[in-house]
Amino acid sequence: MNKIVVLGGGESGVGAAILAKKEGFDVFLSDKGQIGENYIALLESWNINYEQGKHSEEKILKANEIIKSPGIPNNIPLLQTAKYMDIPIISEIEFASRYDRAKKICITGSNGKTTTSSLIYHLLKEAGLNVGLAGNIGNSYAYQVATQSYDYYVLEISSFQLDNCYDFRPDIAIITNITADHLDRYDYNIDNYVKAKFRITRNLRKEDCFIFDLDDQITINHLSQIVLKAKMLAFTQDKSKNIEEGAYIDNDKIVIKYNNDSCEVFIKELALGGKHNIYNSMASAIAAKVAGIDNETIRKALSSFQAIEHRLEPVLTKNGVLYINDSKATNLDSAWYALDCQSRPIVWIVGGKDKGNDYSCLKNIVKEKVKAIVCLGLDNSKIHRAFEEIVGKDNIVDSQSAHDAVQKASSYAKEGDVVLLSPCCASFDLFNNYEDRGCQFKDAVKNL
Repeated sequence: MNKIVVLGGGESGVGAAILAKKEGFDVFLSDKGQIGENYIALLESWNINYEQGKHSEEKILKANEIIKSPGIPNNIPLLQTAKYMDIPIISEIEFASRYDRAKKICITGSNGKTTTSSLIYHLLKEAGLNVGLAGNIGNSYAYQVATQSYDYYVLEISSFQLDNCYDFRPDIAIITNITADHLDRYDYNIDNYVKAKFRITRNLRKEDCFIFDLDDQITINHLSQIVLKAKMLAFTQDKSKNIEEGAYIDNDKIVIKYNNDSCEVFIKELALGGKHNIYNSMASAIAAKVAGIDNETIRKALSSFQAIEHRLEPVLTKNGVLYINDSKATNLDSAWYALDCQSRPIVWIVGGKDKGNDYSCLKNIVKEKVKAIVCLGLDNSKIHRAFEEIVGKDNIVDSQSAHDAVQKASSYAKEGDVVLLSPCCASFDLFNNYEDRGCQFKDAVKNL
């Protein structure tokens, strides 16, 4: 019996282990940290062998194949040894796709991928299709392949998940945009990061579709260097660019064209505001047209979608101050959009595990919009260097808990202001993940 070893005991790893068990493999799961009680219960209910608090090399290196959770870097010594021994190392996405016959709409990008994925899922559900939502959102793809039967999957896929994909192929692939992010995992070389994102296109056939942002220069530059067989469907808000098939702006409407058919949606009717969400709506509407969804359903779904948790999520207004949870903003571009969306003076909560950020691109918008900064992280020195002169030494302070950050932010905020958690950084220095950070922020706000 072939032996599968899964590294990582979180959502992705446990899902992969369960699918491997279902498909008849000898499965062993190893996590160097502690596995959550809910995941231990799942592993035991499926009779899967596991260990926590260590990696037993003598067991792991007997694998015929290793499934690596996306949070584990490829350059750790254990994986380097496995590579030297010619043990294949794949991602959960790669593994699950071997056992999935559903059509797959797959979304990656630096920003907007969660919103776009959720919006496409909403569109397909509103059209009455049998669809699952997975990848970097919700229950793991592998777990759903093991336990559910869908005709479609909408998969949000990070660059880390794509790193160990080889034969995986979407039917519709979307890159929302590409900006410098996660450079600490890519040798601080943006070209490596761009190539990781474009792995989503590597196996596309001529009958598949690739949806992309014509206004995103990094995407366009890389497109000019590769050959794709798939049908190219662009979206743009630049009125000087011509689109034969895809989506564009015509006065106060989005126009979506595909296969000699067109759909028009008034921008004012979109459920999600802001320029960045027009892009997300465009990409989603193109995917819906390709999937055969009728125009009326597309219009209704784009207007009825509810904003997702931790993404520009209004929490409450207290003493005339609006508190917004944008914990999912883990990079520079996301934070820029969040700041740009605000029409009130901002008390900005920012910080966490730095990923090689160059904050210079935010200086102008901080000067224009931000009155005070509360740093939320173990090391806030780069944020102080970047913004102290702009907001003044008395208006930038440190905190190391969500409760403390909210307390300090509220002391700066006056009626008519907004307190915005848009961290621009990963969460792992003080929190389990961005959801944990967002939830702790919301609890702190509600307890003010």
